[in-house]
Amino acid sequence: MTFIQPEWEGQLHAYMVGIFSAYASPVVLINGTSDHVHILFCQSKNHSLAKIAEEVKKSSSKWVKAQNFNSMFTWQGGYAAFSVSSTKLDAVRKYIEKQKEHHEKESFEDEIVEFMTKYNVEDFEKKYFFE
Repeated sequence: MTFIQPEWEGQLHAYMVGIFSAYASPVVLINGTSDHVHILFCQSKNHSLAKIAEEVKKSSSKWVKAQNFNSMFTWQGGYAAFSVSSTKLDAVRKYIEKQKEHHEKESFEDEIVEFMTKYNVEDFEKKYFFE
């Protein structure tokens, strides 16, 4: 994965919102840092999570290159997705809104490992998150 640059981050996020819309999965909130993005969205009942993730990553990567923002841009090989209870939506929104501040204190890698450990996800492979 290459890094998302602040000067085109907003445009990338807007483009990704359009892809989610095309797959009937409206975005509630999108935000991130230079090395990852968090997206809170309502998943379509007609499209699988795997298909949506594949299309968002593939199409947005092509778009970044077509815009001449970064000809070497790629996403990491995998992704993480978690369902969110309606009672936790406000907490998730606040968490996503404060990504930059949050990752000044804790690295993305440390956060993922801690999260996976906390929720007993034992078979995740770091290479899909960090390579």
